[in-house]
Amino acid sequence: MATRNFLAFDLGASSGRAILGTISDSKLSLKEIHRFENQMVEINGSFYWNIFSLFGELKTGLKKCVRDFGIQPESVGVDTWGVDIALLDRNGMIVGLPYAYRDPRTDTAMEEFFKLIPKEELYLMTGIQLMQFNTLFQLYAYKRDCSPQLEIAKDILFMPDALSYLFSGVKKNEFSIASTSQFLKPGKLEYEQRLFDAIDFDINMMQDVVLPGTILGNIKLEIQKETGSTSIPVVAVAAHDTASAIASVPATGRNWAYISSGTWSLMGIESDQPLISEVIQKLNFTNEGGVEGTIRFLKNIMGLWLLQECRRTWSADYNYSWPEMVEMSKKAKPFKCMIDPDAHEFLNPGDMPAAIAAFCLKTGQPEPETHGEVIRTIFESLALKYRATLDAIRAVSATPIDKIHIIGGGANNELLCQYASNATNLPVYAGPTEATAIGNIMMQAKALGAVSSLVEIRQMVFDSFDTKIFTPVDGDRWDVEYQKFKNFITE
Repeated sequence: MATRNFLAFDLGASSGRAILGTISDSKLSLKEIHRFENQMVEINGSFYWNIFSLFGELKTGLKKCVRDFGIQPESVGVDTWGVDIALLDRNGMIVGLPYAYRDPRTDTAMEEFFKLIPKEELYLMTGIQLMQFNTLFQLYAYKRDCSPQLEIAKDILFMPDALSYLFSGVKKNEFSIASTSQFLKPGKLEYEQRLFDAIDFDINMMQDVVLPGTILGNIKLEIQKETGSTSIPVVAVAAHDTASAIASVPATGRNWAYISSGTWSLMGIESDQPLISEVIQKLNFTNEGGVEGTIRFLKNIMGLWLLQECRRTWSADYNYSWPEMVEMSKKAKPFKCMIDPDAHEFLNPGDMPAAIAAFCLKTGQPEPETHGEVIRTIFESLALKYRATLDAIRAVSATPIDKIHIIGGGANNELLCQYASNATNLPVYAGPTEATAIGNIMMQAKALGAVSSLVEIRQMVFDSFDTKIFTPVDGDRWDVEYQKFKNFITE
């Protein structure tokens, strides 16, 4: 096989990267070309993403690839987190900074919307987990607040689609990212008109939905000149970062669950069709679009956001490295206290350690007294939440689950991987850590004919990257603690 090069732009809530993927001799190798910070911008009490700065970083990544590394990629693709949107005016200009999903304007939006369409009916219409920051509730908040941005907006693009638009000039909404919005009919590339009618919103502002692997168009001439790139295509990859990550799981068959572990922990299974019922609605699982017509049946768990925010709070006095934090937790007393990672007070508290202490006091537990105890509380609680989620999946799906694949940055955290194995009593296969970038790259490769199927993608990932296997220990103790943990689950 001839050497093929593809450039992935992978943006998370705390950082972004340009990753070069090279396919040679049926194996994939990665090279980080550019890394940059990303964080919400707070202005007058509201939280935004600086999309213009982010686009500048993506252009820098392409420029470095071509000029510094001497490699012209065959294509580029963008993936980001879900739900957030950019508004465009009639001239195709982005109207202001896009709101970030942790912005407090949606704190009451979901409950207010349920007065228009009851939550049970809404879930059966969409199959999407009810979370206050879903795009539906964001657009409701725009309308409720009589946003002046809406007065001049003509088009809506999800974040990765907006960045692809800035590269190509083509406005499309990719299926996996659009499916996070709570606007699509389950498993279909079709918007649900009744939802737009409920909030008196023009459905024509939404763009046509395209499948992962669609070539949008070529990079605009001015960007070619600025970066030194040739006229290469922009591919609508699986633009939701979790969808890209799941595409790269090095697994066969279907008897496995996944945890895409990072700022969020997305835990679920891959299904051939949406799984929707009143029971599943009460469990609050989501059915999001995947690659090759698959459905990601999963639950959003708050994830390592809790640890990231603790580290940020402590950074004024302590400059802990991630390995140091893991070692601190090992020295702390086990199971001193527990939290539900998905409790509302952890969404964006400002002071995460204080929020954790307050949760413990509210639930009749001792407060964690040291930083190590806080960290251990987070790790143990996350692992126990994985167990609760696994139990819920097994209750509604006939597919046996005999192992868990942990992918993404959290796969580097061997302690959390071991805890996950202990709590679930299943072997955990950790890796690859760059799962999202790999999935992004491989969907570009599929669009340009370098691979032909999801099965071939996963085989290449298996052949190209190592995984580490964790087996359960001390299962009886974890079973006992799990019974206690169930008392603290808030949803």
